[in-house]
Amino acid sequence: MPQNSYLVGLIGSGIGPSLSPALHEREADRQGLRCLYRLIDIDRLGVGPEAVGDLVRAARDLGFDGLNITHPCKQLVIEHLDELAPQAAALGAVNTVVFDGGRAIGHNTDVTGFAASFARGLPDVSLERVVQLGAGGAGAAVAHAVLTLGAGHVTVVDAMPDRAADLAAGLNRHFGEGRAAAATPDALGGLLGRADGVVHATPTGMAAHPGLPFAAELLHPGLWVAEVVYRPLETELLRAARAVGCAVLDGGGMAVFQAVDAFRLFTGREPDSGRMLADIAELAGAVRVP
Repeated sequence: MPQNSYLVGLIGSGIGPSLSPALHEREADRQGLRCLYRLIDIDRLGVGPEAVGDLVRAARDLGFDGLNITHPCKQLVIEHLDELAPQAAALGAVNTVVFDGGRAIGHNTDVTGFAASFARGLPDVSLERVVQLGAGGAGAAVAHAVLTLGAGHVTVVDAMPDRAADLAAGLNRHFGEGRAAAATPDALGGLLGRADGVVHATPTGMAAHPGLPFAAELLHPGLWVAEVVYRPLETELLRAARAVGCAVLDGGGMAVFQAVDAFRLFTGREPDSGRMLADIAELAGAVRVP
């Protein structure tokens, strides 16, 4: 008999405003399924990100069908899983865990989620020279997506030089030497002046981490700006970018398309991305969809 009830959750920090529960539960309702989506916020539990393994094991023991994983646990969770899908293994980051026969299997839907959103929202921009801020779990996925979409070169900028260097080295191994380089934030002025676009993949701008990731004066009209943060949709970075005439992409589309792929993994059902885009537009304010 096909399963028609699912228990899933999200592990991360500061996830109270997350729209994932509503996205998954609404689509499940439309498909005649019952989905309970629970937030497992490490801040509210009073534990650090190193507790992610215990939380995954507890969820499995409690009968969860799967989990989404977000900042700051996407890389830390890997050692606690039984198996990794090829995409997650290549990235070294997991944002979706499926429990199957007692085994915890890690997947990454951020790559396809960002790629689908970018192709839809910024279809005609130049990808010759791209600067990316952030080399964490989301950053790894987004960098892979940008190069898969055809970027000529990506410079990864992170406050932790070793992390940026490791990601750039991995990108060069995967896509070919010379496709990626690492830099520190003090180089941003020169980098953005020569770049076609910038992808922001750090927590700065989230409801729990307000602010700009770099000085607004570094923005210029020839630059497109793509955001990963979607809580809120209109981050300070996007407001500043619009003000100087940049083409922009908010994080809402990525949030939906990664959820589309996660829903498919959890349920085996095909979700309707158009309905889910309408959901996030209603829940979080207008997502600009071409």
